[in-house]
Amino acid sequence: MRGGFGLVGPRRERHVVPATDLDALAVPVGDDGVVIGVDAEGRPAVLGINRPTPYEVTLIGGLWTAQVLALRAAATGARVAVETGRGQVWSGLAQAAGGGQQCVTLHEVGRIPPQGASAGSPVLVIRDCGMRPPRGRVVAGPWQSVLTLLPYLSPTAPRLLQQASLVGVQRVSPDEAEQIGRLMRLPRQAVASLPTLGDGVTLWCTPRDRQFVMTQGTEAETGLLGAARRID
Repeated sequence: MRGGFGLVGPRRERHVVPATDLDALAVPVGDDGVVIGVDAEGRPAVLGINRPTPYEVTLIGGLWTAQVLALRAAATGARVAVETGRGQVWSGLAQAAGGGQQCVTLHEVGRIPPQGASAGSPVLVIRDCGMRPPRGRVVAGPWQSVLTLLPYLSPTAPRLLQQASLVGVQRVSPDEAEQIGRLMRLPRQAVASLPTLGDGVTLWCTPRDRQFVMTQGTEAETGLLGAARRID
């Protein structure tokens, strides 16, 4: 017994790691955010949508992928506001998300109110407004990211791709692939692969970086949304 220090603990050898072995202790943790799938090596691919700076994402792809992103964003504590002209395809998700909490709200095109995003209550705005989405009343800002869903390449796509912080591209036609390749400065190999992508596969890219990601639904997501699909 030592006064004020309690019992002496068991004596064991110290755990010592040589300095040369420290690199082997790397932990496979990516950026903070939403796990959107796995990359070509099977590692988790993470999309950091809750940011203190404006963040705009354009997804040329299917409704299924956008809805999976909405569910996973809500699971991280973000509020999701969906601006859409087809509320019937979002209503089931809005009712199921949050376990009774209203974390996913639906709004008609052009009628989405200010969301009051903050560090403690980040917001993801999903704009599902068809091929020619009007300019949004609610734009990206601190702790408020905006994802615009385009089913196909449209006349408004070049503007949206140029102003986006991140672009996602799912299976498109060869002509669309060529246009996207020029806009995003994609290598020929990536352009050639776009018309052959499987359901659930997305090329996420910026003018400098690119990564193919496979998104697979969890059991709960598949039960609610069905299997991954490109065409709605």
